[in-house]
Amino acid sequence: MAIVFRAILREMREECGLTQAQLADRLSMPQSYVSKYETGERRLDLVETSELCAALGVKLSEFIKHYESRAFSVPPSASRPGKKGRNR
Repeated sequence: MAIVFRAILREMREECGLTQAQLADRLSMPQSYVSKYETGERRLDLVETSELCAALGVKLSEFIKHYESRAFSVPPSASRPGKKGRNR
């Protein structure tokens, strides 16, 4: 599920035509901040996700709907190899 979350964030940034550095500027953060959450080295909390959505011009509620439609359409065993039936 974390992979889906990160993929959607990256896709949203790319759809806006922004580089990681440009998005980081909008967030008043270093480029490495964007890179780290896109690669999974760092996780975002709800406040950070909300700020990111605002910087991209996307409503948080729309992001969540998109996330839920993708994250829950993947069988748990496919999203976490070796962890059948566990959803995180």
